[in-house]
Amino acid sequence: MNPQQLEDRLIQFSVNVILLCKGINNSYAAQHLANQLIRSATSAALNYGEARGGESTNDFLHKIKISVKELRESSVNMKIMKGAALVSKTNLLDEMMKENDELISIFVASIKTATSKIRNNK
Repeated sequence: MNPQQLEDRLIQFSVNVILLCKGINNSYAAQHLANQLIRSATSAALNYGEARGGESTNDFLHKIKISVKELRESSVNMKIMKGAALVSKTNLLDEMMKENDELISIFVASIKTATSKIRNNK
């Protein structure tokens, strides 16, 4: 997968999270988690965009690690939503959880590659 395809995938993930959150009930807990999920999911995409323009491998690596942290936060958030039955569109939630896990795996591999590149350049 090339960088543009990954960025497009992250953008679509963010859009899907926003659409999922539009259908969440109006309880305090649901709205609290929905707002935070939107922030963390979109942050992963935005930080990847920043990483692509990184000034160095270290800068790239730093931004990628932030994206992973945000994706992990999104994962925990969706698990809480699912466990508390706050989402009526459970199929969409399950798809989003699977996509989130796949994105984390992609970023972990990128981190390993970038870290190896840094070590080899020393």
